[in-house]
Amino acid sequence: MIAFASENAPVALHWFRSDLRLRDNPALTEAARFGAVVPVWIDDTTIPPNEAPGAAYRWWTRRSLVALDDALKGNLRFFRGDPSVLLPDLVRRYGVRRVTWTEAYEPCVRARDTLLATSLTELGVEVVRRNGSLLWDPETIAKPDGTPYRVFTPFFQKGCLAAPSPRTPLPAPDLTLVPRAASEPGVEPAPEAEWERKLGTQWTIGEAAAHTRLDAFLANGLAGYASGRDFPARPHTSRLSPYLAHGEISPNTLWYAVAGRASARDVAKFRAELAWREFAHYLLVHFPQMVTEPFRPEFTAFPWEEDDTLCRRWQRGETGIPIVDAAMRALWRTGYLHNRLRMVVASFLTKNLLLHWRVGEAWFRDTLVDYTLASNVASWQWVAGCGADAAPYFRIFNPVLQAEKFDPDGSFIATYLPELAKLPTPARFAPWTASEATREAAGLFLGKNYPQPIVSLVASRARALAAYARIKASTSD
Repeated sequence: MIAFASENAPVALHWFRSDLRLRDNPALTEAARFGAVVPVWIDDTTIPPNEAPGAAYRWWTRRSLVALDDALKGNLRFFRGDPSVLLPDLVRRYGVRRVTWTEAYEPCVRARDTLLATSLTELGVEVVRRNGSLLWDPETIAKPDGTPYRVFTPFFQKGCLAAPSPRTPLPAPDLTLVPRAASEPGVEPAPEAEWERKLGTQWTIGEAAAHTRLDAFLANGLAGYASGRDFPARPHTSRLSPYLAHGEISPNTLWYAVAGRASARDVAKFRAELAWREFAHYLLVHFPQMVTEPFRPEFTAFPWEEDDTLCRRWQRGETGIPIVDAAMRALWRTGYLHNRLRMVVASFLTKNLLLHWRVGEAWFRDTLVDYTLASNVASWQWVAGCGADAAPYFRIFNPVLQAEKFDPDGSFIATYLPELAKLPTPARFAPWTASEATREAAGLFLGKNYPQPIVSLVASRARALAAYARIKASTSD
């Protein structure tokens, strides 16, 4: 329920960030308990480029703010600039006595938040910060010797599951709002480029849409999740990650929503995937240098190559390797990529092409609607072999075998590579192996309407193994 404040009510300011929801928002609830609430959004201009979300994420945010503002009856204030300057000014303007916000875990934001909380406290303001985006506070999980975990399984099994259970979700608070004056900046729909309008055909955005998506997943996707989640063309992936990334739904809501809704195996697997998200944020908190540096220091000497042409071919889905190209075109069209395909295209970039993981991390940062710094950096380093809990250096995804196993009828490839759709299914995985007659009958002409492979999968694999073996040998001397 939303009401409007009388003049003498005590005033709290809630600073919305990656918590664009009313339900299960602990920091917002603390603001509502105090008194009348001034809801604020700040387009933060102080975040450095290597930590700031890219274009696709920002597009989603703009639409999500419209939905949130609608839920707040048009009373969300919209500002752009440095929060360290804007918030003290807003505190004075509204006579604010409590400021609340949801904790963030990006290194630069954490450092800034600490200083900001101190400066606001010196103004006589109570600052309330709450964890509203993770199941467990990263500062509370540690090994018996007090050091942070570096491997996922013990982190989850011995750390998280041995800790108190995640808090149960909160209802949306009853809000008494300080009305926004007509002269104050509010949220307005922004003009969109053509690619943004195309993204808009793929998604419904906002807190209500997040819960609708959850309901659909519970009804049609959770059963069979453990075995079906690896298949891009099947309905078992939840597609809830963008809603989590923007805080339109909380992980606590998901953790408890799946209980008893499918087999124990399916529920456990889904919860383990939520825990991988936790692990990425945990690593970022305890090892913030991983934003730019390899988690494993020996990889500082890895012989990454630089090739802008190969990078562009990968970005555009023009590598000549069908599952890679279909995945990259799907990413561009939808702003989203199935987790199995993220691993396949990342392995191809870092191992078959030997391009630096930061090249891929930057592209995903700009094109994913579900981007988070923690998950993006941790996942790219994991696939590249230089991260925490990293895949063994000799594990190189064979994209043809991956397609045969996880897109067995070639339907995903055909959807995003229509030039291959008339090929018989086996040929869709590796069209260069089909006879010329087969290709011509399907209207496929390699090098003309679909590229030849930009690298040999066999030769590039051998080259990568040799490079990784040299790094391994150098650390064992």
